[in-house]
Formats: sequence, structure tokens, C-alpha cells
Amino acid sequence: MSIPLIVITVVAILVVLWAIAAYNGLIARRNQFKNAFAQIDVQLKRRYDLIPNLIETAKAYLKHERQTLEAVIAARNSADTARQAAAAHPESAQAVRGLSSAETALAGTLGKFFALSEAYPDLKANQTMSQLAEELTSTENRVGFARQAFNDAVTSYNNARESFPSSIIANRFGFQPAELLQIENAEERKPVRVSF
Repeated sequence: MSIPLIVITVVAILVVLWAIAAYNGLIARRNQFKNAFAQIDVQLKRRYDLIPNLIETAKAYLKHERQTLEAVIAARNSADTARQAAAAHPESAQAVRGLSSAETALAGTLGKFFALSEAYPDLKANQTMSQLAEELTSTENRVGFARQAFNDAVTSYNNARESFPSSIIANRFGFQPAELLQIENAEERKPVRVSF
């Protein structure tokens, strides 16, 4: 074999190995952000499971506030539907934006619910309500940490996807950009205040 043929063969092998490594790296990062979303999904599911218990506890005290209770349940159901859609396709920018919008609406109705419950001293003193509020506060913190991990994983994936030369592989094999999970409304950046 001639030296030029050996050099061409070695270069071709190196290019193929690089392409395989770049492809596998993109796959690994995509799987990391999907896993990170699964962690958000777990915490959101926990939150959605707590809300009906919170509402049931408050119903006896808030008999005249039916609209607020129904709004919280409707927002919770809408957010749960959006969560399921985003969980099925965490790589879908539309699904992630839908979840973000639904979460914004839910946080708004929960804020109204907690503000309203402040006016009922018996409800504030209820031990079950206090425990549920504590669980919800803990879950809110977990959701925040899970969102941060998801956004970190999405950023890592998008950086790898857009960086040269792996962008060649990303474009060739259809690796789509991932959407960060962001709060749309500046008011919603504030944590839900839970106090009884």
C-alpha cells in the first residue's frame, strides 16, 4: 500500500470515529434533558395530587367561595393535561410552552386561593390544611430545583447541537433545538406564598 492511501484511510477512519462520537454525544445530551424533564414531571404530578386534598380541606370553610375553588381545580386539570403532553414529548417546544402557560395560570389561581384563605382564621388553624400547605411548599421547592436541572440539561444539549463541528451531525440527523422551561409572566417568577 502506498503512503497517500494509508493517510487517506486513517483520515477517513478518524472522521467516521468523530462523527460517531458527535452523534452519540448529542443522543446522550438529549436523553439527559428528557430525564431532567421526567424529574419535573414527578414533582408536578405530586403537586397536582396535593391540590385536590387542599381544596377538599378548604371546602368546609370556604363555602361561599365556590368560584375560586372551581378555578383552582380547572387550572390544576389544565396544567396536568399540559404536563402529560410535555412528558410525552419533552423535546417539543410547543408542548413545553403549553406547560409553561398552564403552570402560570395555575400559580395565579393558587395565589388567589391562598390570599382568600388568609381571611378564614379557622382554616388557617386547621392542622390538615397546615400539613398540606407545608407539603405544597416543599413540592414547590422541588419543582424549582427540577426546572433548574432541566434548563441546565437543555442548555448543554443546545450548546452541543449548535457548536461546530457537531452542528454538522445535528443538522444531518435532525436534532431539533430544545426549549427552556421559562416563566412567561414576570409576576409568576415570585414563589407561591403558602402560609396559614
